[in-house]
Amino acid sequence: MTRKHSGRLCWVLLLAIAFCDPGLVGNDRPNVLFISVDDLNDWIGCLGGHPQAKTPNIDRLAASGVLFTNAHCCAPACNPSRTAIMTGISPHKSGLYDNGQNMREILPDAELLPKSFSRHGYWSAGSGKLLHYFIDAQSWDVYHPPKATENPFPRTLYPEQRPVNLPRGGPWQYVETDWAALEATDEEFGGDWLVSQWIADQLQKKHEKPFFLACGIYRPHEPWFVPKKYFDLFPLNEIQLPPGYKEDDLKDLPPEGQKRGPNRYFDHIKKHQQWKPAIQGYLASIAFADAMVGRVIQALDQGPHRDNTIVVLWSDHGWHLGEKQHWQKYTAWRACTRVPLMIRAPKGTPGLTTGTQSGTRCDQPVNLISLFPTLLDLTGLPPQKSNDGPSLVPLLKNPSTDWPHVSITYLSEPGSYGLSAQGSRLLHYAGGDEEFYDIKKDPYEWNNLATEPRFADTIEGLRKLAPTVFAPKIAATVESLPPLRWHPIQSNPAPASNPDGTSFDVFFQNRRKQTVNLYWMNREGNPKPYGKIPAGKQQRQRTRPGAVWLVTDQQDASLGFFKIGDRTARAEIPAVSEK
Repeated sequence: MTRKHSGRLCWVLLLAIAFCDPGLVGNDRPNVLFISVDDLNDWIGCLGGHPQAKTPNIDRLAASGVLFTNAHCCAPACNPSRTAIMTGISPHKSGLYDNGQNMREILPDAELLPKSFSRHGYWSAGSGKLLHYFIDAQSWDVYHPPKATENPFPRTLYPEQRPVNLPRGGPWQYVETDWAALEATDEEFGGDWLVSQWIADQLQKKHEKPFFLACGIYRPHEPWFVPKKYFDLFPLNEIQLPPGYKEDDLKDLPPEGQKRGPNRYFDHIKKHQQWKPAIQGYLASIAFADAMVGRVIQALDQGPHRDNTIVVLWSDHGWHLGEKQHWQKYTAWRACTRVPLMIRAPKGTPGLTTGTQSGTRCDQPVNLISLFPTLLDLTGLPPQKSNDGPSLVPLLKNPSTDWPHVSITYLSEPGSYGLSAQGSRLLHYAGGDEEFYDIKKDPYEWNNLATEPRFADTIEGLRKLAPTVFAPKIAATVESLPPLRWHPIQSNPAPASNPDGTSFDVFFQNRRKQTVNLYWMNREGNPKPYGKIPAGKQQRQRTRPGAVWLVTDQQDASLGFFKIGDRTARAEIPAVSEK
């Protein structure tokens, strides 16, 4: 063989390899702009969740591509939802079901979406909250704030004196449940403005590689502190209550449903006449988030990547504002599971050469677990075997195509879930209780039809579409739990306990070289002994929010104390006295 023929053969082989390995032809692939909005329910204009919602930028994005009107979260809490999205692994397969678990302890080898793109020749970068309060530095090429910090939040302006509008009802209450208009510009507020600015800067640049660029907008996550101009969009005297609210909406629920409905937050908010101010704060925070999304989309449209970038916008889960007498999240009702999801793909996208058609709406039941395989499919990258969800590309091509899938949202205990089909929903609790709703006639789930014989066959059919095997829930290690603050005894004694709320475990760790004594301070401020903790050992103790635990040395001299917060934690007794 001549050198000339040998050279030609090499070029042919290289081209063949390039077309077989997507990572070698990355420059020709579309970019991905991946936008997350935290705790956003269907209160956006294009979904009609609340008549007063103002989201012109999100609505324009939805109108420029495909809007999924029946999209649901993987789980109604940040950590399991975001973990499932970013790994493509369903909670019922991973065993990660709630916020108290640690992703990397449970899934130490899972490849996240940005890493998968990076491995195939993309530049993967992100800013803001994409995972549950950590970055996972190993999965990104670049992050803002710097990925080594593992803190996804840039500086954010908060009031110096808190709470502002909602008094703390007790140690059971999440400290961030509060709202207020701030006398500040968007830039002075920082937070999501800084995230959107950094993302916009990246969109204005030319890149040597295609990019996977993730933008985590934190609002409308609590606290609902945003600049005053967003509150001004919603005059308090004009605020409307949630359309899905019904006062006696728990009467037809089974025991498990009734137990999950009312919580202390809603009663506390009403007691302080803060229901409408809270709705105002949520709507204002949504409007602020929408403005930040608008800055990002404007930067894309005015930059060099407008015609070669896939755009996806999603929210991790919804939010109750009184529906089912509930506040916050954590339920399988539609108010909490239904989320915004929209996808825009340009012409020439490898998995969808025609691109998405503007103004398309799809009402098939879909789930955020599908985002990972969908983006691999769209960009022409090889599928990942660990992905549990179906690609949405068939629906992007034809929103009316046959779709044999349902969408399942997993609650915090294995075996409990909400199943969304086209026109109906089944809620199944691990103990056997069920709820069934005809969404076409009853979009707010006011009428539980689970016990009506005429729906027995439909319910049985839906049950057969749900998993029957659920991974066990894997507890977080003690070292991964949030630490409690140690209060060394100085001039004042340990205060009395004021326990209030559901009990949970706290792990007391003795780092001293001597045994210590553990006391619970009762409501009168008197210590009650709860045993000794030897040097270097730990004690698991059931306790409640607001409890105070005193630690003394072998001579029973007071060393310090811990005040229990609102969740499982570790209480580390320092090796050296800090008197």
